[in-house]
Amino acid sequence: MSTAPAASKDNAESSDIIDSLGRGLRVIEAFDDAHPRLSSSEVAARSGITRTAARRYLLSLVHFGYADTDGKRFWLMPRILRLGQSYLDSARLPRLVQPFLQRLSADCGETFNFSVLDGHEVVYVARSASNRMESIGFAVSARVPAHLVTPGIAMLSTFTPAALEAWAAVHEFNAFTQNSAANAPQFLQTVAAARHQGYWTSEGLLTLGLRGIAMPVKDRKGECRGAIGSTMPAQPYTHDEMVQRFLPRLTEVANVLRDLV
Repeated sequence: MSTAPAASKDNAESSDIIDSLGRGLRVIEAFDDAHPRLSSSEVAARSGITRTAARRYLLSLVHFGYADTDGKRFWLMPRILRLGQSYLDSARLPRLVQPFLQRLSADCGETFNFSVLDGHEVVYVARSASNRMESIGFAVSARVPAHLVTPGIAMLSTFTPAALEAWAAVHEFNAFTQNSAANAPQFLQTVAAARHQGYWTSEGLLTLGLRGIAMPVKDRKGECRGAIGSTMPAQPYTHDEMVQRFLPRLTEVANVLRDLV
C-alpha cells in the first residue's frame, strides 16, 4: 500500500494544480474537535498561510454557507458535511461492501464496519449495526488515529517493513489506555504480529471493556483497499471465542471481496 499523498499519485503538472484550492481545504481542516471555533489568526497558524489570506478564505466560506462568524471567531456549518457525503454517495467501495456487512450482522448479531486508511487516520465508510439496544463502534465518517483501532493495525500490516517504519516515524503516538502503543518500536512489534497472522484482535486500545477483530481486504493485485471488522463488549465472548466465531466469516467475506473491489 502506498503512503504517498494523493496529489502526487497522478503526477499532475504544476500548471494544472490550483494552489488556492489547496489552501482553502487546509483552512477547513484547521477545525477539529479540539478547535471548533477559531480566529483568523489561529486558522492562519494552523493552516500555514497569512492572517489576511486566512480571513479571506473564512469570509468566503461564510458567504457560501459553509461557515459562520460572530465577527471575531469562525466555525463550520452543517453544510460542510456535503463535502464528505459526496465521497460516500459516489464511492463504489462502501456501496459494494454494505450488503456483506448487513449479512455479517444478521448472522453474528454484532456490529460490523468497513474502514479505509487516510494518511494516519482510519476513516469508517460503511457500517451495519446489530440488533443490540446499545450500538457499539464508530459511526460512518468517524476518523480515529490508526494506532488506536484494530482496523488500523490490520491495514498497516499490509505495508512493507520500510513503508511502515516511515509511517511510524512521523506518527503521533498517544496512549489512551495501558493497552495502546505509546511509541513507534512498540507499535512496529504489534503490526509485525498482525502481518504474521493475517488479521488482528485488540483489547481496550481506545476504550477499556471493548474488544475488536479486523482483517484487511485486498484486491486481486494484492493491494489493501480497507479493513472489515467488528467492535464488541469484552463479554459475553472470551478472546478465543471471538476468534472462533468471527474469523471464519471475516475470512470468507474478504476472499469474496478480493474479486470484487
